[in-house]
Amino acid sequence: MGLRRRIAEAMSEAKRHIPHFTYVEECDVTALEEMRAQLNAARGQGEGARPKLTLLPFLIVALCRTLPRFPMLNARFDDAAGVVTRHGAVHCGVATQTDAGLMVPVIRDAQSRNLWQLANEISRLAGAARNGTATSAELGGSTITISSLGTLGGIASTPVINRPEVAILAPNRIVERPMFVPDGMGGERVAKRKVMNLSLSCDHRVIDGWDAASFVQELRRVIETPVLLLAD
Repeated sequence: MGLRRRIAEAMSEAKRHIPHFTYVEECDVTALEEMRAQLNAARGQGEGARPKLTLLPFLIVALCRTLPRFPMLNARFDDAAGVVTRHGAVHCGVATQTDAGLMVPVIRDAQSRNLWQLANEISRLAGAARNGTATSAELGGSTITISSLGTLGGIASTPVINRPEVAILAPNRIVERPMFVPDGMGGERVAKRKVMNLSLSCDHRVIDGWDAASFVQELRRVIETPVLLLAD
């Protein structure tokens, strides 16, 4: 009950103090999912195998590639002092459901980690959160948070900001849908594509709607061109 009460208090404070707004955009993740499958097929077997890649490490890399152009999103806002602190390093919180309630372990310096390193750290931190061994340092200091419900992600979300951060990203579930795509001859054809919505909640005191929309559009561009995730 202690953790549940702290979660309730944190959510209440966030909604009470932060004027939220949410922007939702659809992304075509067909190429990203194909690349993920190829990387997983080549990850090796046995004791030396790399971890299986979920979608989350790719989203974190995309986030880290996009945030330098939009530093107002990778920030913390001190309500009492009225001070916004922008951060160069991305300390990415990952909302994790545990038997005791929602916890947010933090991947430090996510911008300096590759996909495999992120997958290892996500697994380690999620395990620590769920078995109760996560330290206070591992559960604090995030600069932006991702909240994912996986296959339960629905078609859109309105995630509550992890105060004192100013933005939180919620990827929704992947669905297959017929879409018009270029046919290579100047026209279009209908093809089955995998699509996913991205829901971004922002603190309107710090982030304008134009900045949020521009950020998500750039994030979408990176996600839909997944080779950019592997470029230096």
